[in-house]
Amino acid sequence: MRRPLSLVAYSFLLFGSNVQAEDKKPSPERIAAVDKVIGAELVNLVDLYKDLHAHAELSLMEEKTSVKMAKELQKLGFEVTTKVGGHGVVGVFKNGAGPTILVRTDMDGLPVIEKTGVPYASKEMVRDRTGREVGTMHACGHDVHMTCWTGTARTLIAMKDQWQGTLLFIAQPAEEIGAGAKMMINDGLFKRFPKPDYCFALHADALGEVGQVYYSDGLAMANVDTMEVLVKGRGGHGAAPHTTVDPIVLAAKIVLDLQLIISRERNPVEPAVITVGSIHGGTKSNIIPSDVKLQMTIRSTTDVMRKNMIDSINRVCKAAAVGMRAPEPEFTYFPDEFTPKLVNESKLTKKTTALFRDILGEDKVHERPPMMGGEDFSRYANGGEIPIFMYFLGTIDNARVEAAKKEGISLPSMHSDSFWPTPEPTIKTGVQTLSLAVLNLMGK
Repeated sequence: MRRPLSLVAYSFLLFGSNVQAEDKKPSPERIAAVDKVIGAELVNLVDLYKDLHAHAELSLMEEKTSVKMAKELQKLGFEVTTKVGGHGVVGVFKNGAGPTILVRTDMDGLPVIEKTGVPYASKEMVRDRTGREVGTMHACGHDVHMTCWTGTARTLIAMKDQWQGTLLFIAQPAEEIGAGAKMMINDGLFKRFPKPDYCFALHADALGEVGQVYYSDGLAMANVDTMEVLVKGRGGHGAAPHTTVDPIVLAAKIVLDLQLIISRERNPVEPAVITVGSIHGGTKSNIIPSDVKLQMTIRSTTDVMRKNMIDSINRVCKAAAVGMRAPEPEFTYFPDEFTPKLVNESKLTKKTTALFRDILGEDKVHERPPMMGGEDFSRYANGGEIPIFMYFLGTIDNARVEAAKKEGISLPSMHSDSFWPTPEPTIKTGVQTLSLAVLNLMGK
């Protein structure tokens, strides 16, 4: 007696064969159809990119940006829900039986005063969460992400007779502080909306040349933790340091001692990073303050290493304080800003990168080792239950790449006030690859 087909097995019979068929090279007709839509939309997309770039908004403040993204989906016929996990946007487009594909973009900029000199540079100045006046800039390429996401939505809707399934396009807030994905999931992303079978995202690459893509199979990006250490001392006159306990000297010692955790306590073949990115203390040259604040980011690639590093930071800071007869430091850990490591699902990675090689050429698709950056796109894997894939998109024109090589200097990195992508070819490659990646799983 045959057992009744499970829902999963029945679904496979309905559309599994289509997915398997897409392992073949994409047809020239499909590529041409995608390129035709991109060609018709490219000028408008570049204008959208420049507008987004000029009006960056900080994490948790993406109000105007989210309205723009919602309108883009509404014009295409998506069912749009706003304010999902803060300023998050969710668009659903159902087009028959088939898989559900999540495509994510992030929306937030960084507190950076732009110095690129491009005509559409951001001139925005705002108050951040602490009340400080800061500039805002898309120094991590989220403007590229939003533009490619919009272009992909337009392409897929224009070609809706060539695929079947459900599109789940989400515009996420607060990626830069590692909070947005968790906020959207906690607000019911996987319960209020169709649960995805696969998830895609792309990320701008500040060092890669336009027309090139880069990826990691498996571990792609690191765990990210954020800590603050309040180093305590006893203040007094700068001319009489013997009557004080100088927290600035103590903080300087701690900054150096933390690097011994990396060089002498970690296995050298397991990458790890501790960076003190901010030191605040003192008010005047001749006054020794009573405390100094250190803000740091911690990067690890395994859960065991992550715990050990946090424990080691506590131990090193306390030991340094004892050595200078200082009060014990105060530690603040920010669990809401923790970002788990990003692991690209191997089957989806191999399937998608094979497609990229077919459409771009072998010489333009590059596998690379994991990076120590962090990305909360990792959370959409839902603990490994859902296959995810993020790849990186080259953004720098050949002339700038060659000039940097000739001068022996590095190109501006992500988060630099001087990073700017070359818009048109970057957007074109991003929309082409992301659209065909989705079609590779949903195409008829």
